[in-house]
Amino acid sequence: QVQLVESGGGLVQAGGSLRLSCAASGRTFGSYAMGWFRQGPGKEREFVAHITRGGDGTYYADSVRGRFAISRDNAKNTLYLQMNSLKPEDTGVYYCAASIQSTLSFYYTRGNHRTNYGYDYWGQGTQVTVSS
Repeated sequence: QVQLVESGGGLVQAGGSLRLSCAASGRTFGSYAMGWFRQGPGKEREFVAHITRGGDGTYYADSVRGRFAISRDNAKNTLYLQMNSLKPEDTGVYYCAASIQSTLSFYYTRGNHRTNYGYDYWGQGTQVTVSS
């Protein structure tokens, strides 16, 4: 089991940047594929980005590709999300999530890494507010 704690959220003007961090407990961080999701006001939680266990593969939602970058440091048990050129529509609670399912043969081909059910552990979230 892994526990996840997000940090780095806050209030920023449109066009600004933030870097979110997600600290994971335990010694097996590198065995989890990781993702970022967000939930805007009145919206369902949606996929933002995913990174493979070794960090050699990344995936993004179309709405953030080219502006956001997901990365991880397995030695520090930490996941990151660098967010640039922020827009008001990026406002929401950002969650990090860990998956033990990524070794399944169909995990990526079926797009499970972009879904809520493709993850097994979730953090409590950190608020990001982008003002116009």
